Amino acid sequence: MINELIYDFAIWLDDSAWSTLLHESYYMYNWVESIHVLTLVVCLGMLFMIDLRMLGYALPNVPASNIARRLNMPMLIGFAIMFITGILLFYAVPVRTSQSVWFRVKMILLVACAVNAYLFHRRMNESVSSWDHDTKAPDRIRFGAIFSLGFWSLVVICGRLVAYDWFDCEYTDSDNFSQLLSGCIAGQERF
Repeated sequence: MINELIYDFAIWLDDSAWSTLLHESYYMYNWVESIHVLTLVVCLGMLFMIDLRMLGYALPNVPASNIARRLNMPMLIGFAIMFITGILLFYAVPVRTSQSVWFRVKMILLVACAVNAYLFHRRMNESVSSWDHDTKAPDRIRFGAIFSLGFWSLVVICGRLVAYDWFDCEYTDSDNFSQLLSGCIAGQERF
């Protein structure tokens, strides 16, 4: 049921002229993908620096609140551009992307990243005054930093694997479990 809804939505997007133009453009798709990767580097570079500071591995003599305050804006700008370009990449190739098990895992991980980021910032803002100058943050904040590093690393790996999807609907058996995870629909057209 959910796979059919996702598939129908992907077909609807794929039928739009803008999706076709973006995918078949000689330069635009490559520019969008390049901007996506570059802003990913900016966003995750800032985020990893904050996480490494919380773990005590980077800039231990600088107050944690100063690092977070200075790096939050470039991180959020990078994230916003990365998010927009990610939507455009999906829009350019919606059917194949929506039927990638790696894309689906990536979306679940992005939700986990969002929940972790919310909890991390809430905990940090509640208690930063008591440990701001310490080399390491308290355990619960360090765990959030570890989860952040892990989740985002897996997001990048899954994003890379989307392009090399060996669970493609075209190449797997019709009653295979990987087809269920990938969202393959029996009797569908291939794009």
